[in-house]
Amino acid sequence: MRYLRVGPPGEERPVLYADGVLRDLSAVTPDIDAAFLAGGGFHGDPDSLPPAGVDGSRIGPPIARPGAVLCIGQNYAAHAAESGATPPKEPILFYKAPNTIVGPEDDIVLPRDAVRTDWEVELGVVIGKRTRYLSSPEEALDHVAGYVISNDVSERDFQLERSGGQWSKGKSCETFNPLGPWLVSPDEVTFPLRLRSWVDGSPRQDSTTADMIFDVGFLIWHLSQFTVLDPGDLINTGTPEGVALSGRFPYLKAGDVVELEIDGLGRQRSVVAG
Repeated sequence: MRYLRVGPPGEERPVLYADGVLRDLSAVTPDIDAAFLAGGGFHGDPDSLPPAGVDGSRIGPPIARPGAVLCIGQNYAAHAAESGATPPKEPILFYKAPNTIVGPEDDIVLPRDAVRTDWEVELGVVIGKRTRYLSSPEEALDHVAGYVISNDVSERDFQLERSGGQWSKGKSCETFNPLGPWLVSPDEVTFPLRLRSWVDGSPRQDSTTADMIFDVGFLIWHLSQFTVLDPGDLINTGTPEGVALSGRFPYLKAGDVVELEIDGLGRQRSVVAG
């Protein structure tokens, strides 16, 4: 299954993509939200749904605002190296504000006093079942509702120089998590996945999830030992090498175009606004 949300911010309507046709899910669920995902998503005959007219519509994030956005730092070996860090022995966890989530074609707004705003293509994992104290990483995969492209936009000065000892200041600015376009169910996703990013058409990141230090199952299992994950929660699983923090590329400025792509999950395009 593939899910989409279309419409103005706060007024998105749910859409199902099946057999090459976009179908309106509004009669089944008011949104792609926690209740819908906890119920296992759509179970009926797609042909019973009316076509969804989406031409010219804004594409919103493919899930309603989650209760939590959990992020994993330095989870790709090459990215840890370019950051000058020793690969972590267990996952590094930080949080983003859920209101950072915007659509895959919405602008990224530079925050006031920003000097080092960076892009980060990431595999996003959306939780489908309440998750606590799992017994194994293998069990964890049964708790995944789907996968999505996530841009963990970061203001490095806030994150590193003004952090106060944690990263969330540099991660939680307005519009700092473009998400989507699609939420894709696990049965349509085959690992490893290739992740790529571009700025103004120039390649930046090009890697695969095979470079992950901790894979999806391990991350969910590990997090469940410390916190309860609820349906609709989003996990950003880390970014590969090729960000501006590496020193190889300039940071983002107003007018830049950031594009991200992950195998099977689609592509997003965001313009940086001052």
